[in-house]
Amino acid sequence: MAVKFSIEGVGGLPEIAAGDDLAALIAGAVELADGDIVVVTSKIVSKSEGRVVQADDRDAAIAAETVRVVATREHEGGVTRIVENRQGIIGAAAGVDASNAPHGTVLLLPVDPDASARALATGIRALTGATVGVILSDTLGRAWREGQTDIAIGAAGVHVFDDLRGQADASGKPLAVTMPCVADEIAGAAELVKGKASGVPVAVVRGLGRFVGDLDLPGARSIQRPAERDLFRIGADEAYNEGYRDGFDEAQAEGPLNPAG
Repeated sequence: MAVKFSIEGVGGLPEIAAGDDLAALIAGAVELADGDIVVVTSKIVSKSEGRVVQADDRDAAIAAETVRVVATREHEGGVTRIVENRQGIIGAAAGVDASNAPHGTVLLLPVDPDASARALATGIRALTGATVGVILSDTLGRAWREGQTDIAIGAAGVHVFDDLRGQADASGKPLAVTMPCVADEIAGAAELVKGKASGVPVAVVRGLGRFVGDLDLPGARSIQRPAERDLFRIGADEAYNEGYRDGFDEAQAEGPLNPAG
Protein backbone atom coordinates (compact mmCIF):
# COMPACT_ATOMS: atom_id res chain seq x y z
CA MET A 1 0.00 0.00 0.00
CA ALA A 2 1.38 3.39 -1.00
CA VAL A 3 2.09 5.80 1.84
CA LYS A 4 0.84 9.38 1.55
CA PHE A 5 1.55 12.39 3.69
CA SER A 6 1.00 16.12 3.36
CA ILE A 7 2.80 19.26 4.52
CA GLU A 8 1.05 22.56 5.21
CA GLY A 9 2.74 25.85 5.95
CA VAL A 10 1.21 27.75 8.86
CA GLY A 11 0.55 31.38 7.99
CA GLY A 12 -0.64 34.29 10.07
CA LEU A 13 1.95 34.08 12.83
CA PRO A 14 3.20 37.46 14.09
CA GLU A 15 6.83 38.55 14.32
CA ILE A 16 8.15 36.69 17.35
CA ALA A 17 9.73 38.52 20.27
CA ALA A 18 11.32 37.48 23.54
CA GLY A 19 8.77 36.02 25.95
CA ASP A 20 6.13 35.16 23.33
CA ASP A 21 4.15 31.98 23.98
CA LEU A 22 4.93 29.99 20.84
CA ALA A 23 2.75 27.05 21.82
CA ALA A 24 -0.30 29.30 22.14
CA LEU A 25 0.46 31.15 18.91
CA ILE A 26 0.85 27.93 16.92
CA ALA A 27 -2.20 26.28 18.51
CA GLY A 28 -4.25 29.33 17.61
CA ALA A 29 -3.03 29.49 14.02
CA VAL A 30 -3.77 25.95 12.82
CA GLU A 31 -6.11 23.08 13.65
CA LEU A 32 -4.10 20.11 14.87
CA ALA A 33 -4.98 16.43 15.23
CA ASP A 34 -3.46 13.32 16.74
CA GLY A 35 -0.38 12.21 14.81
CA ASP A 36 0.49 15.62 13.36
CA ILE A 37 4.13 16.68 13.46
CA VAL A 38 4.78 20.40 13.91
CA VAL A 39 8.07 21.54 12.36
CA VAL A 40 9.27 24.85 13.76
CA THR A 41 12.16 26.92 12.41
CA SER A 42 14.60 27.23 15.29
CA LYS A 43 15.04 30.96 14.71
CA ILE A 44 11.61 31.82 16.10
CA VAL A 45 12.35 29.67 19.14
CA SER A 46 15.61 31.58 19.58
CA LYS A 47 13.70 34.86 19.35
CA SER A 48 11.10 33.78 21.91
CA GLU A 49 13.89 32.66 24.25
CA GLY A 50 15.81 35.92 23.87
CA ARG A 51 18.81 34.32 22.17
CA VAL A 52 19.70 37.56 20.37
CA VAL A 53 23.03 39.43 20.45
CA GLN A 54 24.33 42.51 18.68
CA ALA A 55 25.87 41.84 15.28
CA ASP A 56 29.10 43.55 16.36
CA ASP A 57 29.55 40.72 18.87
CA ARG A 58 29.17 37.94 16.27
CA ASP A 59 32.76 36.71 16.42
CA ALA A 60 32.67 36.68 20.21
CA ALA A 61 29.34 34.85 20.11
CA ILE A 62 30.76 32.22 17.74
CA ALA A 63 33.74 31.72 20.04
CA ALA A 64 31.46 31.43 23.08
CA GLU A 65 29.26 28.85 21.38
CA THR A 66 32.20 26.79 20.05
CA VAL A 67 33.32 23.62 21.81
CA ARG A 68 35.72 22.35 19.14
CA VAL A 69 37.08 23.68 15.86
CA VAL A 70 36.77 21.10 13.07
CA ALA A 71 38.06 23.07 10.09
CA THR A 72 38.76 26.62 8.93
CA ARG A 73 39.02 27.94 5.39
CA GLU A 74 40.06 31.39 4.25
CA HIS A 75 38.32 32.94 1.24
CA GLU A 76 37.81 36.36 -0.30
CA GLY A 77 34.95 37.16 2.03
CA GLY A 78 36.81 36.17 5.19
CA VAL A 79 37.13 32.90 7.07
CA THR A 80 34.65 30.02 7.29
CA ARG A 81 34.81 28.11 10.56
CA ILE A 82 33.29 24.66 10.85
CA VAL A 83 32.90 23.93 14.55
CA GLU A 84 31.11 21.77 17.05
CA ASN A 85 28.87 23.96 19.19
CA ARG A 86 27.49 23.55 22.70
CA GLN A 87 24.46 21.71 21.33
CA GLY A 88 26.72 19.07 19.75
CA ILE A 89 25.94 20.23 16.21
CA ILE A 90 28.80 20.48 13.71
CA GLY A 91 28.34 23.29 11.23
CA ALA A 92 29.44 26.73 10.11
CA ALA A 93 29.82 29.54 12.65
CA ALA A 94 28.36 27.50 15.51
CA GLY A 95 24.87 28.19 14.20
CA VAL A 96 25.17 31.95 14.86
CA ASP A 97 23.13 33.49 12.05
CA ALA A 98 22.10 36.95 10.87
CA SER A 99 19.37 35.84 8.45
CA ASN A 100 15.81 36.59 9.56
CA ALA A 101 17.20 38.35 12.63
CA PRO A 102 16.26 41.88 13.72
CA HIS A 103 18.42 44.54 12.06
CA GLY A 104 21.83 44.86 13.68
CA THR A 105 21.57 41.56 15.55
CA VAL A 106 22.39 37.88 15.15
CA LEU A 107 20.61 34.86 16.56
CA LEU A 108 22.09 32.06 18.64
CA LEU A 109 20.58 28.59 18.62
CA PRO A 110 18.39 27.61 21.58
CA VAL A 111 20.45 26.57 24.60
CA ASP A 112 18.84 23.12 24.63
CA PRO A 113 16.84 22.48 21.42
CA ASP A 114 15.39 19.19 22.69
CA ALA A 115 14.13 20.87 25.86
CA SER A 116 12.64 23.69 23.76
CA ALA A 117 10.90 21.14 21.52
CA ARG A 118 9.59 19.28 24.58
CA ALA A 119 8.19 22.48 26.09
CA LEU A 120 6.47 23.31 22.78
CA ALA A 121 5.02 19.83 22.40
CA THR A 122 3.79 19.83 26.00
CA GLY A 123 2.13 23.21 25.56
CA ILE A 124 0.53 22.40 22.21
CA ARG A 125 -0.78 19.05 23.48
CA ALA A 126 -2.28 20.73 26.55
CA LEU A 127 -3.92 23.50 24.51
CA THR A 128 -5.29 21.35 21.67
CA GLY A 129 -5.78 17.92 23.22
CA ALA A 130 -3.96 16.52 20.18
CA THR A 131 -1.02 14.14 20.52
CA VAL A 132 1.47 15.88 18.25
CA GLY A 133 5.21 15.69 17.79
CA VAL A 134 7.50 18.71 17.45
CA ILE A 135 10.71 19.10 15.46
CA LEU A 136 12.94 22.18 15.59
CA SER A 137 14.74 22.65 12.29
CA ASP A 138 17.81 24.58 11.18
CA THR A 139 19.73 24.86 7.92
CA LEU A 140 23.12 23.18 7.52
CA GLY A 141 25.49 22.18 4.74
CA ARG A 142 26.61 18.57 4.30
CA ALA A 143 30.05 17.06 3.91
CA TRP A 144 30.83 16.20 0.26
CA ARG A 145 27.69 17.95 -1.06
CA GLU A 146 26.98 21.47 -2.27
CA GLY A 147 24.01 23.44 -1.00
CA GLN A 148 22.13 23.20 2.27
CA THR A 149 19.10 21.46 3.70
CA ASP A 150 17.13 21.67 6.92
CA ILE A 151 17.84 19.13 9.64
CA ALA A 152 16.34 18.41 13.04
CA ILE A 153 18.27 20.06 15.87
CA GLY A 154 15.53 19.44 18.45
CA ALA A 155 12.71 16.89 18.73
CA ALA A 156 10.03 15.82 21.16
CA GLY A 157 7.29 13.22 20.86
CA VAL A 158 8.82 11.93 17.62
CA HIS A 159 10.82 8.80 16.81
CA VAL A 160 13.88 10.43 15.26
CA PHE A 161 14.95 7.14 13.62
CA ASP A 162 13.05 4.44 11.75
CA ASP A 163 15.17 1.55 12.97
CA LEU A 164 14.91 -1.24 10.40
CA ARG A 165 17.90 -3.23 11.60
CA GLY A 166 17.09 -6.92 11.94
CA GLN A 167 14.29 -6.76 9.37
CA ALA A 168 14.44 -7.96 5.78
CA ASP A 169 14.31 -6.01 2.54
CA ALA A 170 11.92 -6.73 -0.33
CA SER A 171 14.24 -9.52 -1.49
CA GLY A 172 14.41 -11.13 1.91
CA LYS A 173 17.96 -9.97 2.62
CA PRO A 174 18.61 -8.94 6.24
CA LEU A 175 19.02 -5.24 6.99
CA ALA A 176 22.08 -4.77 9.19
CA VAL A 177 22.63 -1.01 9.31
CA THR A 178 19.49 0.56 7.80
CA MET A 179 18.24 3.28 10.15
CA PRO A 180 16.76 6.26 8.28
CA CYS A 181 16.91 9.52 10.22
CA VAL A 182 13.22 10.32 9.97
CA ALA A 183 13.53 13.58 11.89
CA ASP A 184 16.00 15.01 9.37
CA GLU A 185 13.90 13.78 6.44
CA ILE A 186 10.79 15.47 7.86
CA ALA A 187 12.70 18.69 8.60
CA GLY A 188 14.02 18.81 5.03
CA ALA A 189 10.61 18.13 3.52
CA ALA A 190 8.95 20.78 5.68
CA GLU A 191 11.42 23.40 4.46
CA LEU A 192 9.90 23.07 0.98
CA VAL A 193 6.76 24.83 2.24
CA LYS A 194 8.43 27.13 4.77
CA GLY A 195 11.24 28.53 2.66
CA LYS A 196 13.85 31.07 3.71
CA ALA A 197 12.11 34.30 2.76
CA SER A 198 8.42 33.45 2.84
CA GLY A 199 7.72 34.47 6.43
CA VAL A 200 6.31 30.99 7.17
CA PRO A 201 8.39 29.56 10.03
CA VAL A 202 6.08 26.66 10.95
CA ALA A 203 4.75 23.69 9.00
CA VAL A 204 2.47 20.79 9.91
CA VAL A 205 3.19 17.31 8.54
CA ARG A 206 0.20 14.98 8.39
CA GLY A 207 0.05 11.28 7.62
CA LEU A 208 3.18 10.21 9.52
CA GLY A 209 1.52 9.56 12.85
CA ARG A 210 3.32 6.24 13.17
CA PHE A 211 6.40 8.24 14.15
CA VAL A 212 4.65 10.22 16.91
CA GLY A 213 5.06 8.92 20.46
CA ASP A 214 5.72 9.82 24.07
CA LEU A 215 7.45 13.02 25.08
CA ASP A 216 10.25 11.07 26.75
CA LEU A 217 11.51 9.61 23.45
CA PRO A 218 15.17 10.39 22.66
CA GLY A 219 15.51 13.82 21.09
CA ALA A 220 17.59 15.13 18.21
CA ARG A 221 20.76 15.13 20.32
CA SER A 222 20.74 11.34 19.86
CA ILE A 223 21.31 11.87 16.13
CA GLN A 224 24.81 13.22 16.72
CA ARG A 225 27.38 10.48 16.07
CA PRO A 226 29.52 9.70 19.14
CA ALA A 227 33.15 10.82 18.93
CA GLU A 228 34.47 7.26 18.97
CA ARG A 229 32.54 6.54 15.75
CA ASP A 230 33.24 9.85 14.03
CA LEU A 231 35.53 9.23 11.04
CA PHE A 232 35.84 12.95 10.26
CA ARG A 233 36.79 14.59 13.55
CA ILE A 234 38.79 17.29 11.74
CA GLY A 235 39.05 18.63 8.21
CA ALA A 236 41.31 17.15 5.55
CA ASP A 237 43.89 19.96 5.66
CA GLU A 238 43.93 19.88 9.46
CA ALA A 239 44.44 16.11 9.43
CA TYR A 240 47.34 16.45 6.98
CA ASN A 241 49.01 19.18 9.05
CA GLU A 242 48.52 17.23 12.26
CA GLY A 243 50.07 14.12 10.70
CA TYR A 244 52.97 16.16 9.35
CA ARG A 245 53.65 17.67 12.77
CA ASP A 246 53.49 14.27 14.46
CA GLY A 247 55.90 12.80 11.92
CA PHE A 248 58.29 15.72 12.27
CA ASP A 249 58.23 15.53 16.08
CA GLU A 250 58.88 11.79 15.96
CA ALA A 251 61.83 12.27 13.60
CA GLN A 252 63.27 14.97 15.84
CA ALA A 253 62.98 12.72 18.89
CA GLU A 254 64.83 9.90 17.13
CA GLY A 255 67.74 12.20 16.21
CA PRO A 256 69.58 12.52 12.87
CA LEU A 257 69.82 9.48 10.68
CA ASN A 258 73.15 7.62 10.68
CA PRO A 259 74.82 7.69 7.26
CA ALA A 260 75.00 4.28 5.58
CA GLY A 261 78.31 2.48 5.79
